[in-house]
Amino acid sequence: MHKYVIMGAQGCGKGTQAKLLAERFDLVHISVGDIFRWNIQNHTKLAARIKRCVDAGELVGDDIVAQIVHARLAEHDWNFGFILDGFPRNHTQATFFLESYDIDAVIHVAVSDDVVKQRIMSRRLCQRCGLDYNLIHHRPEVPDRCDVCGGELVTRDDDNEEAVEGRLRDYREQTEPVLDLFARKELIVTVDGTESVEAVHQAILTALGHAWPPPSRPDDARG
Repeated sequence: MHKYVIMGAQGCGKGTQAKLLAERFDLVHISVGDIFRWNIQNHTKLAARIKRCVDAGELVGDDIVAQIVHARLAEHDWNFGFILDGFPRNHTQATFFLESYDIDAVIHVAVSDDVVKQRIMSRRLCQRCGLDYNLIHHRPEVPDRCDVCGGELVTRDDDNEEAVEGRLRDYREQTEPVLDLFARKELIVTVDGTESVEAVHQAILTALGHAWPPPSRPDDARG
């Protein structure tokens, strides 16, 4: 069983890397951001509180985040482990988490503020199916249209310059110090998030002590 946390400023690519690790090791990918968006799309009781924070570029309150994470992990559907994306975001959340769960490693995807801003301002979202695009690395075949469903691609409400600056400020002030806490417990592995998706994935596997490239299976030779 593998239990990982992946951290980094928004736009660093941690969501993509979390999905790759989840696929490789059959982990449950628990994305706090995705849970927030699901609540907003489904107009739950938490939706209004979450949306106010997200639209203002602020971090959602500790009480809401802890409630969501605790409830999700309590489902115990992670037979082979989990990778937690978007939590913890401050010292209080990190302390709660370490008291409740044992983890194997905290993966830190490091990028500069300039790279974060460029990536976030280039993101687009399909209004119809919710598929993510990025005008730098994942352009649609037809401008402003989803390759899958043809829906219109739009900028997320919280991907404006003021909100991005606010999220970066909160990350540097509140989340980065959490890395020091994990480092003292010798849980941190850091990779350069400015490399290609494949290169970052390879660096993570190497840092975690996993073989790269993946070992061949007996049936691979059959084509």
